[in-house]
Amino acid sequence: MRGVADAVLVPEGRISKKGLTAVNATIQQSPYDILSRCIHCGMCLPACPTYALTGLEMSSPRGRIRLMKFVAEDKLPITEYFVDEMYFCLDCQACQTVCPAGVEYGELVENARRLIAENRKDPLAVRLVKKFFLSGLLTSNRRLKFASRVMSFYERSGLRNAVEQSGLLSIVSERLHEKHSMLPHVADRFFDDNVPEVITPETDVKGRVGFLTGCIMNVALPEVHRDAVEVLLAHGFEVVIPRMQGCCGSLHGHNGEIDLAKKLAMINLDVLEQYEMDSFVVDSAGCGAFLKEYGRLLADHPVYGARASAFSAKVKEITEFLASIELQPCPSVKASVTYHEACHLIHTQKISAQPRKLIQSIPGVQFVELPEASWCCGSAGIYNIVRFDDSKKLLERKMQHVASTHADIVLTANPGCHLQLQYGVKKYGLKMEVMHPVSLLQRAYGGDW
Repeated sequence: MRGVADAVLVPEGRISKKGLTAVNATIQQSPYDILSRCIHCGMCLPACPTYALTGLEMSSPRGRIRLMKFVAEDKLPITEYFVDEMYFCLDCQACQTVCPAGVEYGELVENARRLIAENRKDPLAVRLVKKFFLSGLLTSNRRLKFASRVMSFYERSGLRNAVEQSGLLSIVSERLHEKHSMLPHVADRFFDDNVPEVITPETDVKGRVGFLTGCIMNVALPEVHRDAVEVLLAHGFEVVIPRMQGCCGSLHGHNGEIDLAKKLAMINLDVLEQYEMDSFVVDSAGCGAFLKEYGRLLADHPVYGARASAFSAKVKEITEFLASIELQPCPSVKASVTYHEACHLIHTQKISAQPRKLIQSIPGVQFVELPEASWCCGSAGIYNIVRFDDSKKLLERKMQHVASTHADIVLTANPGCHLQLQYGVKKYGLKMEVMHPVSLLQRAYGGDW
């Protein structure tokens, strides 16, 4: 590590005391000897996708922790190099899975991004995404739905296809053309506009569960929500879909907007606590992981702290929930299937066996293990927008493995991964379908939306 400080110590302004305290507090939550072992161990290096891309020590978890320590100890100002490394990180948390010292790296990098935001050092692309997408759209269901309807019209009118086929955007920039191809297909009908608030099964009621509509899935993947609800009903669970719920705040929390994430969490708690439920079921890996962290996020809040912990204890990811009950027998589905593990399902929630149990419970399914199934696909929240070139390299590696399975269907349990894999299937001309595991189960039960 000799010479690192000389390479990055470029004066770029003072660090806010509030931000410095946040990073220091996070680092000090773990005993210093644990952080020392982390810095000298190196077991995280083979698991880190960005280290695999560059081979550079500074682009590994322990390299970034060293940078964070320099900043926290006031030995390093917030340089452009520091900012770039904090956002080059995917926050996939694969390093946490292999870390023998149990270092909570995800919390460290998220607080480093908070520090960057508080000192107004965010890169331009990140600032724009935060302003117009995170703060502008995801904080308001009304604004998000309006923008989604505009996008839906753009597609249904034929304009989107005409723009793609014309190649006009390629003249301006090939990158712009590719980003345009990544735009999600917005549904004609949004999920929460077409379901009652409480849905009771026709069979005997075994329990009552709440259900997250969220933000992106509500407008871009409503069929996954519908499949999840149908499967829950088929197994005797009454489903409560609170009307006033909104974005869980995960994208904000992962990208340094902690105060806004807390605000969204408190709004959701005020809404969701009004309903009696045995569990709160989530079919998005990223959202489920963040909802389970509400207790930590609001731990110091005098009003919401205990309430958040009680709520987080009720949160269950959909495959986790279904794996804990006796599944109804279903007809055979003749298909070869592979499974991509979403980062915030396997690494954050430690859920890996449950989706496989669900998939392999379906008669007729030929399950093909995906090489590097837990390697990040490059979506990573807003990563494929603000780090487009790096995201493409990760996607190429992922799609090579997906293609090698020759599967009919590739399954994943997170909306970002779902949309990224759909783009990859289209980009590389693969003949396969992208689905959520619960959608495959619903198809087996004969569901047809």
